[in-house]
Amino acid sequence: MHVLIIGAGGFIGSRLAMEYRQKNPNASISLFDLHIPEALKENPGFSCITGNFGDPAQTDPLLEKKPDLIFHLAAVVSGEAEKNFDLGMQVNLRGSLHLLEKCRELGHQPRIVFASSCGIFGGDVHQVITENTAPKPRSSYGTQKAIVDLLMNDYSRRGFVDARCLRLPTITVRPGKPNAATSSFLSGIIREPLNGQQASYPVDPASEFWILSPKQVVKNLIHAAALEAEVIGEDRTINLPGLTVSVQHMIDCLEKVAGPEITQLLNHKPDDFLQSIVLTWPPHFNTQKADQLGFTADRDVEEIIRNYVREENIQLQNS
Repeated sequence: MHVLIIGAGGFIGSRLAMEYRQKNPNASISLFDLHIPEALKENPGFSCITGNFGDPAQTDPLLEKKPDLIFHLAAVVSGEAEKNFDLGMQVNLRGSLHLLEKCRELGHQPRIVFASSCGIFGGDVHQVITENTAPKPRSSYGTQKAIVDLLMNDYSRRGFVDARCLRLPTITVRPGKPNAATSSFLSGIIREPLNGQQASYPVDPASEFWILSPKQVVKNLIHAAALEAEVIGEDRTINLPGLTVSVQHMIDCLEKVAGPEITQLLNHKPDDFLQSIVLTWPPHFNTQKADQLGFTADRDVEEIIRNYVREENIQLQNS
């Protein structure tokens, strides 16, 4: 089994690489990204290649090795794609289309697990999203992801690839520094206070969002790779399970885990640009298809925070 992880240098990609290696010790795993962490480079279980997913000359040699399984996580994130339209189109849309076209040219029908996004939906935040809800994105990022979902479906229908598109909720808590994603604050309001730093949130605390932890998204990516095409059905898009939570509920859970002195580091700082995107994301989903296929969500926000504290070895004063 030859596995290629595109976007392996990111937080989710690097976690996926380690978890997949542990579960599949005999697989040949190639990692590709602009930057790959030293820990992965030094691991003899991986073949690491640095390069730009938006450049066909750099991705073609990887695809010409005809990997059996491709995890496609590469993306210009939401805020950056909104501010830099050309870059988002080059990577998120044209890069993905070239991947599909190259697979069609090579004719070996690899299995592809594509990290799509619930950002493809927008508008009425009171609607309950189902598998039959039409995408109506309110951002360039969401539009690019929605187009690739359609392409993955059609290329699978034609027998060129065997794809499954996972529409990811907002992933929290991400360690490290904030990124350019418009949803970055949903990690920041947990991560920064636990590191003794101030943080702000740009929306009303009653605003609700659809979230999933890094641990669960990696588990679901690997689960998707193991599903047979006939089990998924003709529609290869899957809205992943998650939790509907308000910003205030996340803050309350943080206080329960870490104490009131931690949440005092938070403040409300409205941001019109961020609100124009994140407040169009529906937070309510019916994930019957994903549930039946065996995908899973976190139990609650408190569990997400406690797992983050444990994984990052954070010492709490009230523990």
